Amino acid sequence: MSPARPLPRGDLRALDGYHSPQVDVDVRLNTNESPYAPPPAFVERWLDALRGVEWNRYPDRAATDLRSALGAFLGQPPERLLCGNGSNEVLQTLLLTYGGAGRRALVFEPTYALHAQIARGTGTGVIAGERRADYAIDPEDAVAVVRRQQPAVIFVCSPNNPTGTVETRETVEQLARVAADAGAVLVVDEAYGEFAPHSAIDLVSDDLPIAVVRTYSKVWSLAGLRLGFAVAPAWMIAELEKVLLPYNLSVPTQVAGAIALDFASEMEQRVASLVEERGRLFAALAATEGIDVCPSGANFLMFRVAGDAHELWKRLLACDVLVRDFSSWPRIEGCLRVTVGTPEENDAFLAALGEALPEVVR
Repeated sequence: MSPARPLPRGDLRALDGYHSPQVDVDVRLNTNESPYAPPPAFVERWLDALRGVEWNRYPDRAATDLRSALGAFLGQPPERLLCGNGSNEVLQTLLLTYGGAGRRALVFEPTYALHAQIARGTGTGVIAGERRADYAIDPEDAVAVVRRQQPAVIFVCSPNNPTGTVETRETVEQLARVAADAGAVLVVDEAYGEFAPHSAIDLVSDDLPIAVVRTYSKVWSLAGLRLGFAVAPAWMIAELEKVLLPYNLSVPTQVAGAIALDFASEMEQRVASLVEERGRLFAALAATEGIDVCPSGANFLMFRVAGDAHELWKRLLACDVLVRDFSSWPRIEGCLRVTVGTPEENDAFLAALGEALPEVVR
């Protein structure tokens, strides 16, 4: 008789893991990565820097050089910065610090699934607020939910994933004020912030409990290295540092994050190119019968299919084009999401769509 297996926490037993299927295809437009590799000059500088590393020593626990360089780039003091292995580790640290047993996090659905996933993993309860029909947050409704439910953490994803919706500055300011009144932390997830017309980073001050979270995975082309950061009041960063695992950020990642900032002009050119391609894709989708595309401030577009969206996803895959299938997700039933790729990748997607859509929408 085999011994009984230890059981996970009861609140985790029904929890599914977060998965984004990876398939070997010619055109992969499902995970919102940058379609471009880092500049060769960046790679050479990074490799040169690594040759001088003392590999037998732990990394700088405070990531001093990275935080100084990033702070100078953002116009923020280093003490307002926390760096982690991707923005998800930063989100987890925020929830470990300000969430936990007996506390709850507020999310506005539909939104990034890992906000609720990480909250549950840290023992934090989840409150699901609703968005308007245009997927924007209604500030009056949101304020009412905060005052009624008293969450410890409030998540605002802007641009929102998977819809691409950008919240107005007024909405974010209003939520920051109500968070302060409620003793809560407002977390503004700006993973796609470089593609949007404005940012909440300039709202960060010692007077507001706001943390803006960003990543190097998208426009910096460093998804493979895992680097994210939060910009927050110094007093909040000090609390987060108590929870963050020691030596969490490897030397290669710290070095890459600092060197990448010297290639800001290349990053800005890529953002401009992807925004231009986003506009071209949006226009093409908007002109396609059977497709309803959502405006986006990110590097992706979500669109609803007037037919069997999952079948369309399968037919696109048969054409060697992989997009993200949200067709069975609550509130966005019948929707797919496509990452903005290179012009050639976008052409391949549009060609595959033109071929597959007539078989789905009749």
